[in-house]
Amino acid sequence: MRTVEHLLPIEPSKRRPRLQYLLDSVLASVGSLLVTGIIYVFGLYPRIPNISIIYLLIVLLLASTRGRYAAILASIVAFLSFDYFLVPPLYVFTISRVEEWVALFVFLVTAILTSQLAVTLREHAQEASRRERETRVLYDLLSVTNREAETESQLHAIALAVVDVLSSWGVHDCAILQPDASGTLQVQASAYQPVEKITLSSDEKAIAAWVMTHGRTMGLYDDATLATSTSPRFVQRVIVKSTAAGRAVGRSLRLVPLKLGERVVGVLRLRVLDGPQRFPSEERLEEEQKRPDAATSFFWTFLGQVTALVERARLRQENLRIAVLQSTDALRAALLSSVSHDLRTPLTSIKAAASSLLQEDVHWDEEAQRSFARVIEREADRLNRLVSNLLDMSRIEEGALKPEKEEYSLTALIHDVLSRLEPLLEGRDVRTYLPNDLLLVELDYLMIDQVLTNLLENAIRYTPRESPIELSAHLDGDQVIMSVADRGPGIPPTDLERVFDKFYRVLQGKHPAGYPMGSGLGLTVSKGLVEAHGGRIWAELRDGGGLTVYVTLPVGKCGRSG
Repeated sequence: MRTVEHLLPIEPSKRRPRLQYLLDSVLASVGSLLVTGIIYVFGLYPRIPNISIIYLLIVLLLASTRGRYAAILASIVAFLSFDYFLVPPLYVFTISRVEEWVALFVFLVTAILTSQLAVTLREHAQEASRRERETRVLYDLLSVTNREAETESQLHAIALAVVDVLSSWGVHDCAILQPDASGTLQVQASAYQPVEKITLSSDEKAIAAWVMTHGRTMGLYDDATLATSTSPRFVQRVIVKSTAAGRAVGRSLRLVPLKLGERVVGVLRLRVLDGPQRFPSEERLEEEQKRPDAATSFFWTFLGQVTALVERARLRQENLRIAVLQSTDALRAALLSSVSHDLRTPLTSIKAAASSLLQEDVHWDEEAQRSFARVIEREADRLNRLVSNLLDMSRIEEGALKPEKEEYSLTALIHDVLSRLEPLLEGRDVRTYLPNDLLLVELDYLMIDQVLTNLLENAIRYTPRESPIELSAHLDGDQVIMSVADRGPGIPPTDLERVFDKFYRVLQGKHPAGYPMGSGLGLTVSKGLVEAHGGRIWAELRDGGGLTVYVTLPVGKCGRSG
């Protein structure tokens, strides 16, 4: 954010107006007498009857640079000096001819009116310039906060703008305090200090809480009693020490409420340089809030804009928090809905098979017992895969997924997966296309095992039992490409990317193969595991129907096997 002009004037001291009047008086007198001397020395009057008009140059110059007092004084001094030194009889304040009286009177009236018009024009120009600067400051503040995406950055930009605008009142630091979820005021942003390094003393917290409650500006003092009209009783005994800077606060803090209507949304903690004499007192601010002048009018306008932006930042953060909670609730509901069904189904099958085996009044033959055991094993494997997917999904979302890569034969890994899934693949036509010179690949065996398991299980679920499943792998430059293809119903083209979203399911109810609905986590977990290896996974529709899921993995520094 660029530095803005200091729009608020320094509160003048008692001696400054006297010096101002003295300087204006000297300039007006010297300027008028200098013109009179030039006319007198060169004898320009009465040779040039209208020579008195030259005084208007001095009057206009003083009116446009020094103001009304200097211009009127110059007009009077010019009138008197012209009469005394130039109009006969000389060196007396008398005029012998009536026309000379009329000329001098017209000159005086003209000079005064001209000075008034020049001063009015100057004031209007200054007012227009001031309003233009004020508008630019407010626009810059709004545009800077709009450019910042993060709430913390927006509040930091607001704090910097407050210091820029109020620096002519001695403000050299600003912190924004807002209540947290428990209602305790906390520092949310600061212009020049890290938020974590700002520690509010107990007295500052108490005063800030009072300002938040009563909506009135408060100054913190270390050697004087605060006015009872603006202070709670306990404040009158306060001696404030700044724990943030490690030194006495003195008269260096102002706590200003950020009011939105009748509601206080926060507090500005202003640190004032050289004591509060440069910053308006609390009584003056409250009085001029009712009858503001040019400076305090913009102060309250600027403060209102700051309040609106701070509240907007708070609402934005609140909306983000609500959106996160809603998303979390939706995910929790989806997880409970999906996982509860997926957990209950294998547990029910395991329970039924185990109960049947334990029935004492029924004698099961050896084949039936093996059938129950296979059911228990198959459903336990299914349950294990579900739990593994849930754990992997949790690790992926937390960013804690770090593959432990070792050189391993991808051909051997694929055969291991097919062997382990043999009960699930029973009766299915599985075709493998694995070249003999397939590279050794640096990979995490358990993770890639999980990826292939998820892809094969999806192919089994989504395809008819009589359709083939094709699994292939080949080398392509410095990467290996694996694919699992099927001849199932496929998916809509618009869902090719969404199938990797968490809990997303293309079909509902039963799959073509008759298997129950999955959890919607398999492809999501597979994507996370593949990307953790630096690879890529995507899906494509096959000509003639079906779907192919491709996985690429970097080969690493490995050689060929065989």
